[in-house]
Amino acid sequence: MNDGSSSRIAADLARWITTAAPGARLPSTRELVARYQASPVTVQQALRTLTARGLVESRPGVGTFVRAVRTARPADYGWQTAALRAPHALSGAVPTALRSTPNDVVALHAGYPDRELLPERLVRSALARAARTEAALTRPPTAGLPELQSWFADEVRAVTPLGGTPPTPSDVIIVPGSQSGLSSVFRALVGPGQPLLLESPTYWGAILAARQAGVRVVPVPSGPDGPDPREVARAFAETAARVLYAQPNHANPTGARWSAALHEQVLTVVREHGAFVVEDDWAHDLGDTATATPLAAHDDSGHVVYLRSLTKSVSPAIRVAAVIARGPARERLLADQAAESMYVSGLLQAAALDVVTQPSFATHLRGLRQQLGARRDLLVTALREHAPLAHIDRVPAGGLNLWVRLPDGTDVKRLASDAGDAGLVIAPGTEWFPAEPTGPFLRLSYAGPNPAAFPTGARLLNDALARQGL
Repeated sequence: MNDGSSSRIAADLARWITTAAPGARLPSTRELVARYQASPVTVQQALRTLTARGLVESRPGVGTFVRAVRTARPADYGWQTAALRAPHALSGAVPTALRSTPNDVVALHAGYPDRELLPERLVRSALARAARTEAALTRPPTAGLPELQSWFADEVRAVTPLGGTPPTPSDVIIVPGSQSGLSSVFRALVGPGQPLLLESPTYWGAILAARQAGVRVVPVPSGPDGPDPREVARAFAETAARVLYAQPNHANPTGARWSAALHEQVLTVVREHGAFVVEDDWAHDLGDTATATPLAAHDDSGHVVYLRSLTKSVSPAIRVAAVIARGPARERLLADQAAESMYVSGLLQAAALDVVTQPSFATHLRGLRQQLGARRDLLVTALREHAPLAHIDRVPAGGLNLWVRLPDGTDVKRLASDAGDAGLVIAPGTEWFPAEPTGPFLRLSYAGPNPAAFPTGARLLNDALARQGL
């Protein structure tokens, strides 16, 4: 008998079950075979179908019975309120950038590149090769695989000016993603209750990590060109802070890229105050060109703690990043990471090293930059044509997103809700401010799926703005 016969038997038995009492016993397999003139295999397929639908339950050695409807008693977790007490840090809801969405919406909120922008063949091959090595079965060193440490150090060494002191492989600590690295930095170098300077607006993950670490956040205003070094100096002087977190290369969300002059000015301020700057080079691979020079390349006395992730350019599944730090700061960070995660999966480290050392990875990065540039221009054009009230102060030269200013008086929370109801997912700019927002903003990603839908998304945004009378 074929699957169709199994389906017909299941349908017939389902009709009988609707009139049977809970706990009623179904005929045996032998009886059903005779009744339907079917094979035992076909009857068993029908019974498995009914079991999967929750209509019957099998009791081995006894028979098959109509399943009784069980009324679930609501769970009472009230006791946990007293046990947990008040949280040390309120993290709030899951950030919009991490939301999963159905395929039938226009998604302009993504925090990661779409799958078609990733080197899928390289990643799959690298994972397969790594699985056949000792990395699949052995514990790697706490600081990371030496070969991967060397790769990260050499990348900074290649752009260090003549006469400078580039980092060594021993300065590198491999961490399980940049978010873990940020948490370690804030715990180890700032500490609970101590001040931490953050650009405002800035990466929501840094804000979240700071809250979880219990540090005292001090916002420093930052615009399309980065922060004013005089404001940085004033914040250091007024708060006695010893750490500044910044993204000099295509900042998330503003897209700002610091000039060489600003690099030197901020480093001068940091040195004068005996402080650290945590450089989050999240968009190292995502610029229009490959000429990005990290702030860390100009530091030879340990003032810059450099954070570099491979998640955006290799794969979100390869949670591998590096923190480069020198001196006692490096030892504190290594101790924190050892306590937090002990080590990063050697399998993932081996796969990441395999991908980035393949000659075709450079080809992938060139193609990635071109595709991101084309997507960015498509979204900019769509917004200017179909949503003219969404103002773009600066078209970024890299990264994954646009920072969009909305008209004064826009209710951003309501706008995101209305747009979502219409099939457009957007990220309210409030999530990128460590204090009160300076105005209504959106962060719109051009790295998500289906760039052909950008014009539709812009029209839906314009409709949502119109519903607010703007």
